[in-house]
Amino acid sequence: MENNPKLLDKTKRNTLKTLAKSGASAVLLSKAPYVFARTKTVLKVLGTHVTLQNELREQAMQDLGIDLVFEARGSAAVMQKASMDPSSFDLYEQWSNSINVLWAAGAIQAIDKNRITHWNEINSLTKTGKITDSAKIGAGDAPFKILHVQDDGSLGTDHTDKISFLPYVHNVDSFGYNTNKIPQGVPYDTESWGWLLDAKNRGKVGIVNAPTIGIFDLALAAQAQGVLTFNDIGAMSKRELDILFDYLIDLKHQNHFSGFWTSVPESVDFMRSDRVHIESMFSPAVSALNGQNVPVSFAAPKEGYRGWHGVMCMSSAISASNKDAAYDYMNWWLSGWPGAFIAKQGYYISNPQRSAKFLSQAEWDYWYRGLAARHDLQGTDGNISVKKGDIRSGGNYETRFSNVAVWNTVMPTYDYSLQKWYEFISS
Repeated sequence: MENNPKLLDKTKRNTLKTLAKSGASAVLLSKAPYVFARTKTVLKVLGTHVTLQNELREQAMQDLGIDLVFEARGSAAVMQKASMDPSSFDLYEQWSNSINVLWAAGAIQAIDKNRITHWNEINSLTKTGKITDSAKIGAGDAPFKILHVQDDGSLGTDHTDKISFLPYVHNVDSFGYNTNKIPQGVPYDTESWGWLLDAKNRGKVGIVNAPTIGIFDLALAAQAQGVLTFNDIGAMSKRELDILFDYLIDLKHQNHFSGFWTSVPESVDFMRSDRVHIESMFSPAVSALNGQNVPVSFAAPKEGYRGWHGVMCMSSAISASNKDAAYDYMNWWLSGWPGAFIAKQGYYISNPQRSAKFLSQAEWDYWYRGLAARHDLQGTDGNISVKKGDIRSGGNYETRFSNVAVWNTVMPTYDYSLQKWYEFISS
């Protein structure tokens, strides 16, 4: 058959069209996974350096398949931001003294207790206020008093299906002191909050700059020094606050205090640089300093500890799409590994038995049972924070939480105490 130029042109044009369509389809197919892929859920977590640590973030993202954005600030700053702007976070991690403020501000919403996988494993500390039958409940905002959402929307002790926070990390706080500068005391016997205000330590004292925390360190210290006796240290009157702060401002003018820290890293710097010999302190700072060969002892005051309980709260502004991921993250915290991780910096978890299998027997015996370390133990930073033979100050878990003098608290005189605190800091 004789070639037909018109037919060849038509065939060529059709072939080119087919190739063009195939090429376009190939481009679309190559892009399809990106066009139709589901984006990861991103949870914004607002809190302090105490729990917002990168190791925890990375492990949670790996385990849960979500993205986490941590924003860590000082305790006063995070509480202020959360109460004023609930849209700035999905989950909030701080301490139980923030609950009344956040609840009153409408910044957080109730958590469905039935969606907490290991709720039945959570021990009695937050459910009844006592870790043992003989334990002191402690003054102020003991967590069990503000855990359950009552039928009228208030927070109280009657158990319901709605809770204001997830009980998870907790500990008792006191003060740390450099035993090269201040002789080692005897737990529950000679160690005293009064040391913070002892003239022998003038110019070398650091205090945590948090109105609902530092105020109790100083109140316990003033009471131990015999300056005044509080009718109820968890609910100080205006008159008691006036007396306390007149005394503290006078000491400040005598340069008794070297500084006021706002974060755990800053407290470590205070002690490591020899700016202070004694200061309000949280357990991770003690572990970090010991890991850097700075001999800091964490006191077990004879007057009792200041207790704190970590709270994880859900924003009132969280999106419906993020809520499931928020519950997954809360449940992850009680799944075992996170509790074991934070045990290595001296913190407890509300269902400790689940974390026991993630700790060596030596770690469990030291951190929870109060026994002598069988060998050197590493902290969360990989440094040796516990030397062989060391015994945790204050003893085992039950002993420490049986000796809480007062909890971190927002008092009825909260607004007035804030005013007095900032007068003190700026004086």
